[in-house]
Amino acid sequence: SWRGQEVPLDEAIVRATDTDAYINRRYSRQNNLESVCLYIAYGVKPRDLMPHRPEVCYTGSGWTLMDRNSAELPLSDGMKLPCSTFQFSRGALNTKKVVLLDYYIVDGEYCGDVSLLRSKAWRGAGAIRYVAQVQVVASVTTNLTADSAARVVSAFAAESAPLIRRLFESAEESQPSDDGRSDANSTLGGTGSG
Repeated sequence: SWRGQEVPLDEAIVRATDTDAYINRRYSRQNNLESVCLYIAYGVKPRDLMPHRPEVCYTGSGWTLMDRNSAELPLSDGMKLPCSTFQFSRGALNTKKVVLLDYYIVDGEYCGDVSLLRSKAWRGAGAIRYVAQVQVVASVTTNLTADSAARVVSAFAAESAPLIRRLFESAEESQPSDDGRSDANSTLGGTGSG
């Protein structure tokens, strides 16, 4: 029931994230009463994705962390999606609030934070074939409370996670490029920065 559209991402942000490819889309349903932004950063260099965590990047951009929770969402394929949900606010008089759900896919395995990414990175070069960071964000508005926004990002994440994981499995199965890596940009439809 979600309808999506591409959202252009500022080139300065793309360069700052050091990703090999990304997806940035807005999805809505119920006549736009429920809306989320989906951002997926794909990389083969874990050291480039590990520092770009919501609690680092959002607070570094002027947002205040109000709340953080960990959860495991049940998925339609019987798996569980470990994830972290954050609530950020910004501004004094006209306060903006967002709820952000974040998780990683490391070589086809879901992870709610960077712990799996770090443990595989410590094993040495070649231990990680790919990593993706997935963020689902909803703005808190007069029509959507923080609790409602948390339910919306959780519902979207649970519905989309198996599809996103299959997308990366397809990227891995694609033919390697001249440098021996999968051509993530063409498979994911994203724009690479490096």
